[in-house]
Amino acid sequence: MTTTLAPTLSAPLLSARLSLAPKTVPAGPMDGAWWPRSRDLSAELPALVDALEERYGRITRVAVNPTHWPVIPHKVPATGHIVHVGWFTEQDPDKMILLSYTVGRCDLLVIPPETEPAEAARLMDTAAAPMPLRHPVVGARMIPIPGTPRR
Repeated sequence: MTTTLAPTLSAPLLSARLSLAPKTVPAGPMDGAWWPRSRDLSAELPALVDALEERYGRITRVAVNPTHWPVIPHKVPATGHIVHVGWFTEQDPDKMILLSYTVGRCDLLVIPPETEPAEAARLMDTAAAPMPLRHPVVGARMIPIPGTPRR
């Protein structure tokens, strides 16, 4: 039995819809947010991994909660290497953890693909905002900090 690990895409790879916190700010609970176009990890991860490699180095492993992903592949081909994918039911279902050899870990809020563009943009901006400006992000919903005005 032979397994093909090279992506078989007939169309060019779409860029990842990704927003990252600036490198110059202290690390918060999330390093940014990712808004995939579908719930197909095999199709979505290569573009995400490519987008993160300059900042985080070679991404080698990804961890997700299986709640929102109908199929979780064990391995996904990325540019020049294979990314190993694992799942953990204890992990926040709206969070993805990516690991690299060089930088270590990147935690991303995963915004559901069916989210309206305006709401997705707001969540992506908030997840990537410098720490003093962030509200806690929980399950792709904003929870205001007590005592702060609503916007």
